[in-house]
Amino acid sequence: MAVPWEEYFRLALQEKLSIKLPEQAEDYVPPVLRLLEKRQELVDADQALQAQKEVFRTKTAALKQRWEQLEQKERELKGSFIRFDKFLQDSEARRSRTLRRAAEERHQAGRREVEALRLWTQLQELRREHARLQRRLKRLEPCARLLEQALELLPGFQEVPELVARFDGLAETQAALRLRERERLAELEAARARLQQLRDAWPDEVLAQGQRRAQLQERLEAARERTLQWESKWIQIQNTAAEKTLLLGRSRMAVLNLFQLVCQHQGQPPTLDIEDTDGQLEHVKLFMQDLSAMLASLGQAEPAAPAS
Repeated sequence: MAVPWEEYFRLALQEKLSIKLPEQAEDYVPPVLRLLEKRQELVDADQALQAQKEVFRTKTAALKQRWEQLEQKERELKGSFIRFDKFLQDSEARRSRTLRRAAEERHQAGRREVEALRLWTQLQELRREHARLQRRLKRLEPCARLLEQALELLPGFQEVPELVARFDGLAETQAALRLRERERLAELEAARARLQQLRDAWPDEVLAQGQRRAQLQERLEAARERTLQWESKWIQIQNTAAEKTLLLGRSRMAVLNLFQLVCQHQGQPPTLDIEDTDGQLEHVKLFMQDLSAMLASLGQAEPAAPAS
């Protein structure tokens, strides 16, 4: 920890004075001389203090300069570290690019080797094909001479390829005709087999159709009988319906007559519709109930009169 200058000088002066006091106590010294000595000691102390101040300033300046140098070196080191880090990054990037380029070159070299192997294999196949074609050419040389001789005999053809093309067309036509002939023969055989099957199955089919015709005839007779039965029932139902309708008409007329008689007896005009048979029956029913009640009350009143 740094000590202020005044505190430092005060401590140094106290130390010097503490050293001088024991020596003065041995011999008696006059006050004036003692004062002069004190002044001289103060002057010496001040000079020593000034010298120490100068030394302290020198050391402080040296320390400041040293500190500035250290700061400069620190900045230089930081710059060096930054440059070294950048150098490492650049080196790593160059190394990555180099490795990537080397990997790409190895990959391309591998592909070139594969391509070279494929081309070499293809070359071998082409050589074998060339040898095979050479052998075939040697075998076909007599045919070529024969075609040339045939071309001389056929003035309609100018070159051998035309003759070969014509021959190929005729061969294809012949093959197509043979294929069509085989298909027609196959169809003819299938038709013959089908005809034989029909001939073999004809008696059975005739018998089955006869049996089926008999069954259908029986079903037809049964249907006719059921039709006659239903027609008879329908006529009976129509007759019954006619009778019921006639009876219903008579009943409605009877109800209407009773309703009109009741209205005449009550002295009221008919208020219900002619077709409202239910209303008319209800009106007649109410009238008969009232009439029955009246007759009952009169029967009770007649025995009471003789008793009085």
